Amino acid sequence: MRKIFGCLIAAATITGCFTAQAQEVGGRSESFGQPVTLPGEAATVSEARPARTVIRNSASDTSAGLDTVGAGRSSVGDSEVAARLARSARPPQANEFQKFLVESTGRSVPLFGGEFFSNAPSTFAPVMNAPVPSDYPLGPGDELLIRGWGSIDIDFRAKIDRNGAISIPTVGTVLLAGVKAGDAESVVRGAIGRLYKGVTVNVNFGQLRAITIYVVGQAIRPGTYTVSSLSTLVTALFSSGGPNANGSMRRVQVKRAGKVVAELDLYAFIAKGDKSSDIKLQDGDSIYIPSAAGYVAVIGKIGSPAVYELRGGNDTIESLLDIAGGLPVVADPRRAFLERIDPSTNRPRSVEQFALEGAGLKRTLKSGDVLNITSITPEFSNAVILRGNVDQPIRAPFKNGMRVSDLIPSRDYLVTRNSISHRNNAANTNTPLGFSANAVAADGTPTSVLRPPAVEVNESIAARIGRTVDEINWEYAVVERQNRTDLSVSLIPFNLGNVFANPSGMDNIVLQPGDTVTIFSQQDVMVPMDRRKVFVRVEGEVNVPGVYQMNSGETLQALLARAGGATTNAYLFGVAFYRDQVRKEQEANLEKAAIRMESQIQSEQSRILANTRNSADAALLEVQRQADLQAAKETVSRFRRLKPSGRIALGLETKERSFARLPALKLESGDRLIIPARPEFVHVFGSVNAESSPLWRANSRVSDYLKFAGLAPGADRDNVFIMRVDGSVVSSDSGGWFMGRIGGVEVMPGDSIIVPEKVDKETKWSKFMQGTREWAQIFANFGLGAAAIKTLRN
Repeated sequence: MRKIFGCLIAAATITGCFTAQAQEVGGRSESFGQPVTLPGEAATVSEARPARTVIRNSASDTSAGLDTVGAGRSSVGDSEVAARLARSARPPQANEFQKFLVESTGRSVPLFGGEFFSNAPSTFAPVMNAPVPSDYPLGPGDELLIRGWGSIDIDFRAKIDRNGAISIPTVGTVLLAGVKAGDAESVVRGAIGRLYKGVTVNVNFGQLRAITIYVVGQAIRPGTYTVSSLSTLVTALFSSGGPNANGSMRRVQVKRAGKVVAELDLYAFIAKGDKSSDIKLQDGDSIYIPSAAGYVAVIGKIGSPAVYELRGGNDTIESLLDIAGGLPVVADPRRAFLERIDPSTNRPRSVEQFALEGAGLKRTLKSGDVLNITSITPEFSNAVILRGNVDQPIRAPFKNGMRVSDLIPSRDYLVTRNSISHRNNAANTNTPLGFSANAVAADGTPTSVLRPPAVEVNESIAARIGRTVDEINWEYAVVERQNRTDLSVSLIPFNLGNVFANPSGMDNIVLQPGDTVTIFSQQDVMVPMDRRKVFVRVEGEVNVPGVYQMNSGETLQALLARAGGATTNAYLFGVAFYRDQVRKEQEANLEKAAIRMESQIQSEQSRILANTRNSADAALLEVQRQADLQAAKETVSRFRRLKPSGRIALGLETKERSFARLPALKLESGDRLIIPARPEFVHVFGSVNAESSPLWRANSRVSDYLKFAGLAPGADRDNVFIMRVDGSVVSSDSGGWFMGRIGGVEVMPGDSIIVPEKVDKETKWSKFMQGTREWAQIFANFGLGAAAIKTLRN
């Protein structure tokens, strides 16, 4: 038994040696140069192992061959021809019917579906990267990417040759022509499995074969196109740019071997996404785009106003509206107008009116028709409107017997959102942001709008008292009504207060559908002074300073009495009285003065320019003119920056001591009275050696303070003026003989003496701009105060 077992082992060893040698010799003959180690050659133990078979090729060489594992492969780029076609794609030009519409209606109406091809991208890249359908038949030119692992390594790129086969090294020829893409992997796996066992195979697809098609007829770019074998009729139309201005989008045909194999209605595809008639193209197919059968236009209230192509002689309004997306909700189906062309008559154009329902939708369209769909009238049949100084404007449904009190059930409906906003923010007295009055949104509803920080920073909490609520005009409100018979408008005024006081009275008007009720505030329509609420402020040297509600017609004396009278430190000559309406008028007058100055500058510049042209020193004079012009502009700019205060000069005598001599000025809401303590200083500014504020001395004159400050060498002695503490201005024309007749003027506590710089210009207009007499007069008229002097000096 032992002898038999030993003989079997020896026989197996000999047989294995012969088999290995035969495989190695065969491998050398089929390896296409792949190195193989033979028995008897010098080698280490690791090198003596059998070589692993590797099947691969380079990216640039698709012929059969072997390579080492890990070599790279280049990718296939997009077609440059397709890219050029895509870049040159442009929307079709207008056809004759579109031009006719522009001439007859003044409207430029696009061709429906034209934008579909206006920016046609390249169809090659999407097709190359798209999945290959499983039923795609393989053919010559298709590329396969074969990968395998197991007993052998495969990374091989093969292209089907004209015989319909691929050649794989060590495997042989594999027929693939006509094989469906879904079955290619099983066919290749079967061919490899006949020679190698335990191999896992994966087959993908690279670049597919190209086919040649022809685009003829009314195409933007007719010609021959080389496209991917996966291309369909729609993708090929993209490559060609689609139909031209006269080409049909509703009867695009594919002809194969002299027969029409498909007809595509692009409207069904564009409007509804129907691609049931889109077929895959084959090599040699012709895409024929015939001329359009006719055009109609749909304008007005329609989702897609455009020029539409007729498919045949049975197109109806209903079928066309179905393509256009139907009627929008704002369209009026009761009225539609159809303009029709009949070349057989003397006057070929006519118009018809009908409703878009029943028989109207079944009307057959003809080439040249223009369907105009009107919009509904946005009028409410059962509504009344409340607006103005109310909580919020509303459109309420009308009911029979409805009155004003039904529209305004209580006074709470008259509290505006602006008033509520003011009251809600009353606690934020230190915030720099406020809300603007009478702010409304685009739809007419009240809203709150933030005002710039500077507005609220300049207002103290006392200035806001009495301004948180919009006062209502209770004596006057109005109903606006339109007569449906003659369409005339009438106004029916009523007393709003009586509506609540006597609901059964005549002022509680019976409303009609379409009425508009408007409620006014006292700012919308100014009421008489006697009916206004007056909130005024008194500050300074009074016993009880504060904000007081005064009765209409009360004067400054009544305000002082309400505040407990003046204190012993009160300085009557320095009393300052401010009114907001005066400030607004001062701002308007200041702007007028600035405009007048600019006009004088332009006039003088024109005169100087005319004289300069004839002068020998024209260049020098031009430089001087430009310098003067720049200086004048800067002065006007400073002038515009002046901020009037609204102060009213009371015109009191300098020696006046009795507050009973204040003018009997009737108070208005927002007035402000400030009674200062007597100042101890006098201020000297301008062209002096030392700007200072010396102590006031009784019976002292302007000349005394000028000697104390010392005049500078460039001081303009003739135009010295005084800014009085009461807001008035005293110039050299006011009296006296010394120092230009102003030196002898008595100076009061708190007065400011201004000494201007002497400026000697050649032109009258520049002297006007620099002269202080004119400035002094302006300050006196506007009551700008010493802050204006500081602005001009800076």
